[in-house]
Amino acid sequence: MTAGLTLDHIQIDRAGRPLVRVDAHVAPGEVLTVMGPSGSGKSTLLAAIIGSLDPAFTCRGRIWLDGRDVTALPTRERRIGILFQDALLFPHLSVAGNLAFALPRGVSDRAGRIAAALAQAGLDGIGPRDPATLSGGERARVALLRTLLAEPKALLLDEPFSRLDADRRAQIRAFTFDIARANHLPVVLVSHDPDDANVSGMRTISPI
Repeated sequence: MTAGLTLDHIQIDRAGRPLVRVDAHVAPGEVLTVMGPSGSGKSTLLAAIIGSLDPAFTCRGRIWLDGRDVTALPTRERRIGILFQDALLFPHLSVAGNLAFALPRGVSDRAGRIAAALAQAGLDGIGPRDPATLSGGERARVALLRTLLAEPKALLLDEPFSRLDADRRAQIRAFTFDIARANHLPVVLVSHDPDDANVSGMRTISPI
């Protein structure tokens, strides 16, 4: 069994026009950055990996996660988490409620798990707060924690740092990568920001 995420000769076309060509393996704890301008197919690649590709596109190749072929599985069974540009927190739930939503069924001491996650992110005590009261950096960290509490086996990042100012972007990017590496998650980041490709230890490819 090969640990990590394997994109085995992925080919995505639209109306017969080649859009994405990727053949890569992302090891546990490794970050692969897919760089390209808007419209180059970066987000389309993530949609194919997570199982939400629009029917207007055709995809060939196989997607393997820890040696398991997940190509034909529905999104909920793939065990792949994703973060978007917007934090997308539920406005009708508290911070703790948002995190509780992600916890798998049967998890014991849910309150303890949530408190520990918030402490890990330097967010102790904000569980009762309304997400609307959070700063951009706080929202980004809560969104990441919610994704991780669902216990994914891989993490996809769809330009989640692009709406942050430069200083906060660097801080949240480092925090995200550190947490992913600590959890031994293979990470695929799509971006058009050169700074995302200049982080030490990362590998960068083009979507075609």
